[in-house]
Amino acid sequence: MRRVSIIAGVLVLGLAIAGYVAFNGERKAPIRYRTVPVERGTVVSLVTATGTINPITTVQVGSQVSGMIESLHADFNSKVKANQVVARIDPFPYQARRDQAVASLANAKAAFDKARIDLAQRRRELDRAKSLIGQQFISQNEVDVALTASEGAVAQLKVTEAAVKQAEAMLQAAELDLKYTVIRSPVDGVVISRLVEVGQRISANFSIPTLFLIAEDVTKMQVDTNVSEADIGGIVDGKSASFTVDAYPGEEFRGRVRQVRNAPINIQNVVTYDVVVEFDNPAFRLKPGMTANVSIVVDKRENILKVPNSALRFTPPKSVREEKVAAGPEKSGRSAAGRPASGGGSAEPANRQWGLWKLNAMDELERVPVEMGISDRSYVEITAPGIQEGDQVVIGIESPRGDRKSGDLPPGFGSGQQRGARRDRGI
Repeated sequence: MRRVSIIAGVLVLGLAIAGYVAFNGERKAPIRYRTVPVERGTVVSLVTATGTINPITTVQVGSQVSGMIESLHADFNSKVKANQVVARIDPFPYQARRDQAVASLANAKAAFDKARIDLAQRRRELDRAKSLIGQQFISQNEVDVALTASEGAVAQLKVTEAAVKQAEAMLQAAELDLKYTVIRSPVDGVVISRLVEVGQRISANFSIPTLFLIAEDVTKMQVDTNVSEADIGGIVDGKSASFTVDAYPGEEFRGRVRQVRNAPINIQNVVTYDVVVEFDNPAFRLKPGMTANVSIVVDKRENILKVPNSALRFTPPKSVREEKVAAGPEKSGRSAAGRPASGGGSAEPANRQWGLWKLNAMDELERVPVEMGISDRSYVEITAPGIQEGDQVVIGIESPRGDRKSGDLPPGFGSGQQRGARRDRGI
């Protein structure tokens, strides 16, 4: 009798446990969604790039003559004016050449004077011979000799005249070389770099050596950025831009696109284009060579509906889609989740058709197709007749705190008990 009571009690306890498990297995906790309201505001589409700050115009000051640097009259960061002396090359060799050219010119002029006097004498002799031949006092041969001498004197005069011009040209070249020993600034500006020292010898035989780099106007500078070919389409002259530099963290500087250069830059099959951003630099706080992180405004839309990008990426669980969503035919061959249907293809153009999931008045999910516009990487512009400002769109599913897979089992059963036993055993 006692054994029958024990067996009956075990059966009753088993049936009770089975009923509890079955009852809890059928009851499912409601799914809670994380939502955000549809907002009306401004979306700014940006293209980001990295560039280097440079002066708008940089002039290389060099030397056209060789020699030793005798003195320097400008240094780093010196403000210079146009035609101001910035350096001098030892002028002694060029002064000697100039003096030699002066002497050569004087010699050529003296030879010219002598040739002119000789020509006058030969012409007088020719005239005398012509008068004597008529009286038959001299022979015809003597007349011919006088004529030849006169013509030779004319040729000699032309030779000496050319020698004078050659000597004058050599003197001008010598004076020009002497003038080039004084290095002057061609523009008003600031010396960015000085590349020589006093006593250094420079050679201008094969190329013009650079002595100074002068920035013409440091109050107006530019950022040379490299923008990828995928982003260059929306950038045109006049677009506003902003940038930051590591020297002034948290401070934003503003400029404007001055030029989009058409020359491609190909580095390891990566094609970029140089976009020049011009900005004002009145206090010369930004220095040449600084690295700038540039953001260029490609497009800006105001007073439009916008939602977080995560709202377009949300996909409900499959069970919810099957039970609560009466799916109709999708547009453009896209899935009910609002994402493009598989099948390959390239990046899609603007105003793509996507889908948002919102909660209706019955707290049920409802999919609304939307047209997507520009994006600022946080929010995206949307256009849809079924979406209004303030509508709650779903961006995710809330996971209740303490949720675990063994929650369907009664207390004291499952992995929780095993973990408790292990802690009791010190495992």
